[in-house]
Formats: sequence, C-alpha cells, structure tokens
Amino acid sequence: MKKRALVSVSDKQGIVPFVQELEKMGVEVISTGGTKRELEQAGVNVIGIEDVTGFPEMMDGRVKTLHPNIHGGLLGVRDNDEHMDALKQQGIGLIDFVVVNLYPFQATIEKPESTFTDAIENIDIGGPSMIRSAAKNHNDVAIIVDTADYDVVLQELKDFDGELSGERKRKLAAKAFRHTAAYDALIGEYLTKQTGEDAPEKLTITYNLKQMLRYGENPHQLAAFYERPLGNPVSISRAEQLHGKELSYNNINDADAALAVIRDFNGPAVAAIKHMNPCGVGIGETIFDAYTKAYEADPMSIFGGIVACNREVDEETALKMKEIFLEIVIAPSFSKEALAVLTEKKNLRLLTVNLSKNEPSEQRITTVSGGALMQETDTLSYEDVEVTIPTDRKPSDNELEQIKMAWKVVKHVKSNAIVLAKADQTIGVGAGQMNRVGAAKIAIEQAGDKANGAVMASDAFFPMSDTVETAGKAGIRCIIQPGGSKRDQESIDMANEYGIAMVFTGVRHFKH
Repeated sequence: MKKRALVSVSDKQGIVPFVQELEKMGVEVISTGGTKRELEQAGVNVIGIEDVTGFPEMMDGRVKTLHPNIHGGLLGVRDNDEHMDALKQQGIGLIDFVVVNLYPFQATIEKPESTFTDAIENIDIGGPSMIRSAAKNHNDVAIIVDTADYDVVLQELKDFDGELSGERKRKLAAKAFRHTAAYDALIGEYLTKQTGEDAPEKLTITYNLKQMLRYGENPHQLAAFYERPLGNPVSISRAEQLHGKELSYNNINDADAALAVIRDFNGPAVAAIKHMNPCGVGIGETIFDAYTKAYEADPMSIFGGIVACNREVDEETALKMKEIFLEIVIAPSFSKEALAVLTEKKNLRLLTVNLSKNEPSEQRITTVSGGALMQETDTLSYEDVEVTIPTDRKPSDNELEQIKMAWKVVKHVKSNAIVLAKADQTIGVGAGQMNRVGAAKIAIEQAGDKANGAVMASDAFFPMSDTVETAGKAGIRCIIQPGGSKRDQESIDMANEYGIAMVFTGVRHFKH
C-alpha cells in the first residue's frame, strides 16, 4: 500500500524540494489551500483535502481538516485489528507523514498595525489538531513541524528503505508537542494581557532556544540561553552582537543588569557592572563625560566589567574604553570610527540594543527549586512618590539632583544596598551585605575623602540610627531612604545632630 503524506504549512521554506523527494519515494501527497497551489505549481501531483474528506473547505478555511477521514487516518494504530477493520469499513485511508506548521500568530501580533481580530484569525485550530493526532500515534505516523528536520528525515528515509526509526519518530513527536505547547502558551499570554489578569491560575510562558552556552556560572554546569518571544525588546536577548567572542552565562546576566540601570536615565548615562552590581555609574552632558565618571567611580572594579551606554559610542569614548580590559560594551549604536577603535580588541564583545522600544513593565520570573516566582519589574521612579523631609535641614537643589541619581542606582544594587553619589557619579557602593551599616561602611571606605559632602541612598529603611551616625562621621550631607521603621525618630535625631538633610520616599527598593 502506498504511503501518504498530509502537507499544510504556513512557513513554506524548503517545502517544495522536501515534498518532491517524498514523491520520488512513491509517497502520495495530500494538501490544502496555498500549500497545495505552491506544490502544484512546482509539478507535484497533489490530492486535494476535499477529495479525501468528501467535504468542501468552508468558513474561510476554518473547517477543512477537522474530519474523521483525516484524523482516522492519523490515529489508527497499525497493529490493532479493530482499528484497521474500522478504517476499512469506513473507507478511510492511512496517513503516514504529517508536515504541518501553524498560522503565524506571533508574527501577526508583533505588527504595530495588528488588531485583536487579526490575532484571533491567526489562531490555528486544524493544524494543532493534526499535529497532536499524529504525535500521539507517532509509532506509526511521522510528524514534521520544523523545516530544520526536512533534510534529516529525507536522509533517514533514504538510508532505511523509506522507513524512519522509532527513535526518530519519538524525537519528532516530542518536538511536535513542544511546538503546539509553545503556540498555545503565546495565545494564552496574549489573551491574558487583553483581559488584564495579573496572576492567572496557570502561568504558561514559552521561550525559544537562542544559543547553547559553553557552560553556566562554572565550567561543570550545562547552560543554554532562551529568548522570550513576547519579551521586552530592550533586552540582551534582542541585542545584536557586532564583534567579539561568544557571550557566556555570566556575561548575559551582567549585561542584563547593565541594561536595567541605563534604562532609568534620560540624559547621557553609563553604567559599569561587575557580578550584576553597578560598580560605577556616571551621567553627563555627553557620553564621553558619562563614561569618564563611571570609570573614575571605581577604576579597579570596572576592569573586566560590562559597560552599558544609553547613547551612541563615539571615537573619543571608544579610545578611552580601549585603555582598559572590558568584557562587553553595550550601546544603541557605535560610530564608524568607534567601531574601528574597539574592534582592534579581538575578544571585546560589542552589542547594540534599540533603547527606544523600552517596555519596562515586563513580568520578571525567577525559578526556585520546584517552582517559580513572578513579579512586575520595579519601575518606580522618584517622580512616582511623594517625598517627605523630616529633618531640620532641607536638601539643596544640587543635593536633590544627586539623591535622585543615587536612588536610581540603588534600585539595581543587591540588598542590603547603599550608594554614595557626588558630582553626577557614584563614588561608593555597598552591595549584598547582611546588615545595612555594613553596606554603608563598605561604600564609605570605597569613597574615601570623596564621601565628605556626598549624598547617600539606601534601598530600605534604617532599623537603627547607626547607619546615619556612620554617614555623619564621614561627612555625608544628604540621605534618601524609604523611612517606615519604628525607630525612624532615632535616625532623624541623628541626622539633625550631624546637620544631614534626610528625604523619606515611603518606598523601598529591595533586590535579591
């Protein structure tokens, strides 16, 4: 008995030569719609779907393959006599290959002009049904959903006299179920956003493999990098690499942290990152000024770090960057002259990211053993809160500008976090400490004499007055913190004793 293949694809890349090879092997081809027309134009002898079902396509093609003559041919188990007798009685022929990929739902909703109606019309029904039927019965039916598998399937058919191994068919079936699961996840995510549900009872997020990584945090750990199809376009997963060696697991984490910092600044800004914490942040009139400040904030820690800029990197900035070893430079663009300078460093990774498409409210998902945590991205800014000033002394205009900068940065520092800033640059960062006064001491020690006259930002309130006292002794002039401690008055009194102006935001910025 001749084998039959059912072919119906939206992505027609490579379909004609693939089906032509199947036909050469004696396989009959059933097809629908645009796929049928394209195959016929290429000279393939095609059986129309209506000739198999005895029923015309209807409702703009919504109903064409949802028929017992199709699904019976897919689901019939070959070594089950009852199945075979039932198919024979109903005159249903077997289908041995299914070549299907789905309506372009993702491509549709990504178009700026796409409407809700467009999205609904690009939800495939018949395709997933055929894929699932074939994949369920994969012992007898080969299901091919990925154009990358065409050559593999053809080669195995040639090697084994027109047959595919059970192992190959299981692999194809597993991919098929991943394919439909990801498709449904995208649809579910889209419709959930449309309905405004914040925490649905099922969290179905899909990711596409972007690349395998050499290893994870350490050489003995397997790792891969996946991209979220509907994720924030201003992300390391959407970056274009212009130069340098392959990104590592740690590179990707650090680059993500660097992008998060510079997204919070409107004027020219540069963030240097080491182990996912900012080691230096600078703002200026030009990107060169901003980079110089970020570098001078901590010339030791920036060595081997990741640098992110929110403006084009020009030649002057590139020449200064070239003076030290950097792992990555990220920017919206690089001038031709800057590229000529930086590409002289063979391993330096240069990435471009379109910062104009920022969608900062993306959900953040973190896995834990046996589960996952989901939260909104922390996008709260100084302009979003109502500040109060409980101290006798009020901040000067310059101090207000500096605490705004410091508060933007401290949001991106691992808790417990303290950031000192002065003259549009960070001068000390205390990150990831078990107590707040310890974080303050680290930041102050790093700042040295620069701490005198600087401002301090804290990601959370002071449980006691010891941090304020430490700041006062170092010459800190202004502090921004959430407030809300039962012992706030002790911190206020200590600030008054040292002549410190203190600003309460009412909002903390924990980052774990």
